[in-house]
Amino acid sequence: MTSVKRWLLPDGVEDILPSEAYELESLRRQLLDLFGSWGYELVIPPLIEFLDSLLVDAPEDLDLHTFKVTDQISGKMMGVRADVTLQAARIDAHTMNRDGQVRLCYADNVLHTRPRGIMTSRVPIRLGAELYGYAGTAADVELICLMAQTLDSAGIPGVQIVLGHVGIFKALVYDARLNAAAETQLFEAAQRKAYDEFDLLLEKYVQDSPLKQQFKELIHLSGDESVLVRALKAFAAASEAVTAELKELTDIVRGIKRRLGEVTLHFDLCELRGYEYHTGIVFAAYINEYGRAVAKGGRYDHIGKAFGRARPASGFDTDLKVLSKLSGKAFARPKGILAPDSEEPSLALKVSDLRSQGVKVVTMLGAEDVNRIDADTMHCDRRLIKRGAAWIVE
Repeated sequence: MTSVKRWLLPDGVEDILPSEAYELESLRRQLLDLFGSWGYELVIPPLIEFLDSLLVDAPEDLDLHTFKVTDQISGKMMGVRADVTLQAARIDAHTMNRDGQVRLCYADNVLHTRPRGIMTSRVPIRLGAELYGYAGTAADVELICLMAQTLDSAGIPGVQIVLGHVGIFKALVYDARLNAAAETQLFEAAQRKAYDEFDLLLEKYVQDSPLKQQFKELIHLSGDESVLVRALKAFAAASEAVTAELKELTDIVRGIKRRLGEVTLHFDLCELRGYEYHTGIVFAAYINEYGRAVAKGGRYDHIGKAFGRARPASGFDTDLKVLSKLSGKAFARPKGILAPDSEEPSLALKVSDLRSQGVKVVTMLGAEDVNRIDADTMHCDRRLIKRGAAWIVE
């Protein structure tokens, strides 16, 4: 008979052991307190719900990462969430149904059918913040600044913030009167930075020479803050729709500078992540030590339409597990006190009093003398010892 290794876990699925769990939970509480100080209210959506709400208007990528199961009660298809953003939008639009500005945050597990990248977990802990009900750029500025403060609070070094704007590309597509097939081909070439292919597609689909040149300029607008200056020059004669989107971006940059001071920003105006549902600014944070964005977000107006109420929305999220691994912060686990196993009422009273003060007290079951126990293995640095009639901490 072959032995079954029942302790093996699926690829990309891992246990979180006490030391890491303590750091994760400490970081989670710290960041949720930060969100709370900005007015963001915690929500805990369900881990599983019907697919027609979980994946409404979702990009294909999210669909592929969602586990599907059949509900044994209704017979309908359900999904285990792979993201929380759509759930938060449902809560805002339908469950809470408040007027005006609503700020929500969350920190909970999601499940992916496959890892999103090398060495990434299939059970990340998504932590994020969403602001609903305000269409102005001040909401985007707030979310970008909160993202920056979140990473700073988590002890993430050398953060670089990269800004893009899907609205500029969408406005150019509208001006060129492109059909869906042509738009998709241009979008895919732009995402791959396939410059030669992009140019050939422009020759095929865009007849207007100034408009064609604007497309060509857009795909090359990536780099430091000089990109914004180049963009203003490249689109000076563009349509009102294009210049309006570019003005929105410049207003957001001005707001970020005003709130964060001399922060260094980077730009990629042909970064079209989330093109299917993002409607304006997209932003992400990177560090040199990690090959993917450590946090990302953007504006996605009208996402609540499918839930009965279209609402302006902007938000960001990150993986708490990734933040914990990249963090330069040390969350020291508090040491406790070892107590012997005794039925003496005075000992029980002393232990109860210490615990009521928030002190960790570990009773060593079966041990009447704690001096014989290795305190380090129990993460304790003191012992309860009886001196005369009193129990004292040594």
